[in-house]
This record gives sequence, structure tokens and C-alpha cells, in this order.
Amino acid sequence: MTIVSSIEELESHYGATGEASLVKEIEYLSPSYRKIVESASFCTLSTSGPEGLDCSPRGDDGMVVRIRDDRTLLMPDRLGNNRIDSLRNIVRDPRVSLMFMVPGWNNVLRINGQARISVDPALLASFEKEGKQPRSVIEISIEAVYFQCARALMRADLWNPDKNIQKGDLPSPGMIMQEIQNSFDGTTYDEQWPERAAKSMW
Repeated sequence: MTIVSSIEELESHYGATGEASLVKEIEYLSPSYRKIVESASFCTLSTSGPEGLDCSPRGDDGMVVRIRDDRTLLMPDRLGNNRIDSLRNIVRDPRVSLMFMVPGWNNVLRINGQARISVDPALLASFEKEGKQPRSVIEISIEAVYFQCARALMRADLWNPDKNIQKGDLPSPGMIMQEIQNSFDGTTYDEQWPERAAKSMW
């Protein structure tokens, strides 16, 4: 097996970067990039900390982030499981990366930047939904914005409804946890989850 172990070897193997791959990257939200962010109700949030890396799904029933200005995004931290892995990382290493996905659009939008966690009462109140406020808001200062090649989503045929799995085709969360810990009541967990989720969405 031949292993690539240096940047020089890597660049020699892959060749020069295409012009379009460099032109598309900017340090702010252009009108086109802003429109994509405004259309996205889902993204992933990647962070790094002493324990390692974390990639967290983030979603909302409208925009997944609010645009404060062309260089700042606001992401409410909605109700979750209280692991707060992403937040633990941010307070120790502010570097973050977001990947926005819009159903039907074969590209993804990447935003890299620096984050901090705000618990300002007025800011939390501005994100109130169904009488509930987020516990915090992640403020992201943009450093790089660019779209990424559509080939990955096209190869995966990701937005093709004919490729959607059917209920029961994959293990349920309860089944997964019961497999890990035999004493865990996976059946009850799965039965109660829809009602619990409906009452704790925000």
C-alpha cells in the first residue's frame, strides 16, 4: 500500500486546483449566497474540541439561521438532549463549519467562521417559538463562504423520492440502544417517542 504523507505528494497526485474552485470562495454573504442561506431550514454544525470533533444536525421550520448582516449569522440552540457537545467545543475552540442543504438543490453551501455563545435575554426572546425560547444563541462571524460541487449529491441521487427508505427498513433508535444495552426497553422508547417529540419540539 502506498500512503500519501505530505502536502507536496498530495498536490502532485491531484494536480492544480481549478479556477472556479477558487473564485467561488469569499469572506461574506453575497446576494446569491444570502438567498441560499435564506432558503435553508437545515444545516450541519461542525466543531472541534479537546475530546475530538463533533458534527451536529441543526434544523428549524423556517431559516435554520438568522442573518444579522453579511458577515454574521445567528443560530438558536433549540431543545435537544443536553449533551451540548457542540457548545462545549465552541467555548474552548471557536472555529466552526456549517454545511447548508436545501432539498432539490444539488449543491451544498459551506460557511466557516468563529463562534461564540450568547445568552442575552433579548436575543433569546427574539427566537421564541410556541412560547419557548432557545437556551442560547450561537453567534457566527463568517470567514469563508463557498458552494461545493454537486457531484456528491448527484451520485447519491439524494433528492429522488423513489430512493426514500420505508419505515422499518432501518433499526429504530430504541432497537439500537437495546442492542447496546440489553436491559434498555427499546420498544417502550420507540412507542413513546412521537408524543414526547411533539411536546418538546422547541
